[in-house]
Amino acid sequence: MIRRAPALILFNFLIMIAFGAAATPWGEVQTPTAGAPQVIGSVANGCISGARTLPESGDGYVNVRRYRNRFYGHPTLLRFITDLGRIQQQHSNLLMMVGDLSQPRGGLMSSSHRSHQNGLDVDIWLTLAESVNAARQLMDHADDPPSMVRSDGLNTSAYWSANQRFLIETAARQRSVERIFVNPVIKRALCQNATAADRGWLHKVRPWKGHDAHFHVRLACPPGSSQCEAQNPLPSGDGCGEELDWWFTEEARKPKQAIPGYAPPKPTKQPAACRDVLQAP
Repeated sequence: MIRRAPALILFNFLIMIAFGAAATPWGEVQTPTAGAPQVIGSVANGCISGARTLPESGDGYVNVRRYRNRFYGHPTLLRFITDLGRIQQQHSNLLMMVGDLSQPRGGLMSSSHRSHQNGLDVDIWLTLAESVNAARQLMDHADDPPSMVRSDGLNTSAYWSANQRFLIETAARQRSVERIFVNPVIKRALCQNATAADRGWLHKVRPWKGHDAHFHVRLACPPGSSQCEAQNPLPSGDGCGEELDWWFTEEARKPKQAIPGYAPPKPTKQPAACRDVLQAP
């Protein structure tokens, strides 16, 4: 892939503004920087230096929609994905489909995500594929896979099964994982299925709107990345009580109603180190 000069990146950035696009120069950069991996800033306001590339496929997984060029991350994230793939391969002959990680140097994407900026996030689709070719046909030439939630927004659909439960639970049990976002209906199904004696992993699984066809995994700041900004700690408990019940109230189902504990993100100044990452050769 061709590296684009900073002047060309700036030119494309101004063109995007002129035509009203979601302007971000980060998507114009085609390659990572050299050097040791460093996570900089937060998942929603950051970047990554020295990102590594996720192989297109491996044991138990396939990375889909590669044309987006969003298959880069910190080595800890790539190791999580490949480890989860190997566990999936031992569990079933079906492949997990890995979606977006980060762009070559992280930063804000022009579509789909506000997070995924510092190489610690990945989306994993809940539909499993019979082969690499089947995954390509499903994901690269069509809309998203079917939802695991019924149209009433209250129950899981016919596509939800033990395979999906296994994948989410296995991901949540990995030490490097800080939190996982799933649809509230999926969170409730997981709560109902978990045994009374073994529920600690549910603490990491958090309900959020959307996330009915995929789940979003976020890792903790890795050792050696001193400029990585950690998120606030999660509340204690398994998250299966009143805080989950709220998502099924009339208040929560109103599209414009604010979510407790959440405020719309305010514009923040990007870490100075990210400017160097963006402009590096």
